Amino acid sequence: MEKFQAGMVLAGVGDALGYRKGRWESCPSGPQIQKELASLGGLGALKLDPDNWPLSDGALMHMTTAEALITDYWCLEDLYRELVRVYVEAMASLQGRPPDPATVEGCAHLKPNNFLLAWHTPFNEKGSGFGAATKAMCVGMKYWQPERLDNLVEVSIETGRMTHNHPTGFLGSLTTALFASYAVQGKPLVTWGRDLMKVIPKAEEYCKKTIRHMAEYQEKWFYFEAKWQFYLEERGVEEEGQNKPLFPDTYNAEETDKVYKRWSSEGRAGRRGHDAPMIAYDALLASGSDWTQLCRRAMFHGGESSATGLIAGCLYGLLFGLSQVPEGLHQYVDRRTRLEELGAELYKAASAERSTEK
Repeated sequence: MEKFQAGMVLAGVGDALGYRKGRWESCPSGPQIQKELASLGGLGALKLDPDNWPLSDGALMHMTTAEALITDYWCLEDLYRELVRVYVEAMASLQGRPPDPATVEGCAHLKPNNFLLAWHTPFNEKGSGFGAATKAMCVGMKYWQPERLDNLVEVSIETGRMTHNHPTGFLGSLTTALFASYAVQGKPLVTWGRDLMKVIPKAEEYCKKTIRHMAEYQEKWFYFEAKWQFYLEERGVEEEGQNKPLFPDTYNAEETDKVYKRWSSEGRAGRRGHDAPMIAYDALLASGSDWTQLCRRAMFHGGESSATGLIAGCLYGLLFGLSQVPEGLHQYVDRRTRLEELGAELYKAASAERSTEK
């Protein structure tokens, strides 16, 4: 249970650090962010509090997803109706935080009062953003057991499609949910990326059964797979037995900014559903249990640092817990009590014997 709680709490910490009330999230330069961090006394000197280090809309949507997952639903359709309800409510209560435009557009198509079609949204050419990926780690926590992979695939895709009905968007939610399940299982980090490539065909099979017009998805689907394949080849871990990832000799703030931009689709690192999980995963792969290194690579880079920080923080917590994280970063973080409660309730829900198969 402690690691589930750490996962939720450090998701908030990673988000708050990368966001810095919008200042660092909108900064295109990792070196500039790290210079400002040094002027604040460095990572160890920071005391995160709700007023100066609030959670972004991404973290609140992750919490909202977790709230639905811990309800006592009888079937997955009931879960989806509950997700629709809480997502629509969340859009009205973000308390001044600017929401992701794709999430707003996706939620506008949700129909909380339509029993049959509540969560059926149209394909969205603009729905490729990171917002689906940043709210799905809790799905992987709920369905972490290997025998519940089919549940994980379906729920992560449907959860993603509600707000980001575009393969780059909802395959991002599949990725973060899958990685969260691997963290709970204790699978070696180096295997996560290539195991993702084995699960994507299962996701495609599910979508072919449930999406009426798959043709408009196919080209975007290939883009997501190709980006991840290129990434795994670049790190030298695309095949079984390749367990020593290759990193540049100099992998400082300038270099990570260049590499992350190259992985992105429009020069803003972490903005899409493929590269937000990719940057978080790469940061974990490079840092291992070193929290400070993880923050440098996942929270303090140019681009969507709150998105990558949220994902990386959650996965780190599930892997390593809180012991190596300075207390000032998590003791008073925004919504700390509720994050911890959600972690405990997700653990209990994941441990329940009752199946949620349709």
